Amino acid sequence: MSADIFLALFTFAFVSSVTPGPNNFMLLASGVNFGFRRTIPHMLGIGAGFVALLFAVGLGLGALLTAYPELNLALKIAGGGYLLYLAWRIAMSRSMGADKDAKARPMTFLEATAFQWVNPKAWVMAVTAMALYSSADRPFGSVVLVALVFGIVNLPCVSSWTAFGTALRGFLSDPVRLKWFNIAMGLLLAASIWPMLR
Repeated sequence: MSADIFLALFTFAFVSSVTPGPNNFMLLASGVNFGFRRTIPHMLGIGAGFVALLFAVGLGLGALLTAYPELNLALKIAGGGYLLYLAWRIAMSRSMGADKDAKARPMTFLEATAFQWVNPKAWVMAVTAMALYSSADRPFGSVVLVALVFGIVNLPCVSSWTAFGTALRGFLSDPVRLKWFNIAMGLLLAASIWPMLR
């Protein structure tokens, strides 16, 4: 891979990882509600799940979805439905994960990893990355390189959303502000589905 193509891949990985989307909205909300440390498994799960998704797409799953549009549609419906469920849970959250609210907890590593497989933005990113940056001459090596770049770039990008949420904890410690913040995050998460389902 030439230096200019590598730079383009790095830029694509950065822009697609740092821009708003389901993962980043959930991390912002988790940073506010649970703090940075408790959100680390969620962040790591996003990275691990997305790298695994990249490998799967690069090694043929993307072609399978293209060949069977009904499979792609089913994935979009399942992903959209799950995102709406998560949006509802975030919007209805009213505490900062205090002990009195035993049900409130951040997403686990495994939940975040599995979520990438139904996240419409993750699929769009993975299919686009492999279509643009994998090489027919060196299929496996190029898939590994694309996955490696995303693996390196993704964690600092998603961490910034969690850090921003954590920085807002003091301001949002007021229950009324927290309520409206969580409602706004739930609505933004739900709205993030629309561009990917068209």
